[in-house]
Amino acid sequence: MKRLIVLLSAVMILVTGCSAVKLDTADIGKNIKNLLSKKVDLYNVHFDGYKYYVPKGLKFLHKEEYNASFIDKYNNKYYLYVDAIGYYHKSDLKYNVENDIHYSNLLKFNKKDGYIRIEEIDNKFYIQFVFNYAKMEAYVKEEELSTVITNMCYVLRTIKFNDAVLESLVGENVLSYKEENFTLFNTTDSKDVYLQAAEDGYVEEEKDVFEDDDFDIDIDIDEDVFDE
Repeated sequence: MKRLIVLLSAVMILVTGCSAVKLDTADIGKNIKNLLSKKVDLYNVHFDGYKYYVPKGLKFLHKEEYNASFIDKYNNKYYLYVDAIGYYHKSDLKYNVENDIHYSNLLKFNKKDGYIRIEEIDNKFYIQFVFNYAKMEAYVKEEELSTVITNMCYVLRTIKFNDAVLESLVGENVLSYKEENFTLFNTTDSKDVYLQAAEDGYVEEEKDVFEDDDFDIDIDIDEDVFDE
């Protein structure tokens, strides 16, 4: 009988739907390409004007119309910002790759643009991940970078806007905005605000948030809004 020896290197197999994606923890760019290049129609969170998917393993800490925060089993906090106004006005994304930080790259997959920047600050890594008119941020240990970026990919790649609903919200002035503020996310200002909020403990943890394995999302859902 032949004995098969399986060497476990820095490669993970993630199963999403019916497809398996190989992820190499040592190659951030390759992982992002593998995940963002796949078209996924999977949603479990619905808001007025958009919807997205939150993978198992992330739990809501806070949620409102265009912002949310999550926590994972490693106690990493994720912040999500959805720029519905930027999407509505098709604002251009402005970002220059930075060669003096841990990782920086422009992204373009399935006609959606974005960027990711990872900066080492005080022996941890601050992630800004922008894609498809949304941004996620986190401040994590090096050994958890791959897991956190993977979770971010799952959320950001599934964000889908509803043009008709956004048209109605803008027309009724439900979304407050100013013409001069359509630029998508200020990188420097956002970092300072995020790190200060993290230091001040702006988002408090929910006690025993991972006690229940069932992912219960307490959000009003209107299935008819997104009928294809």
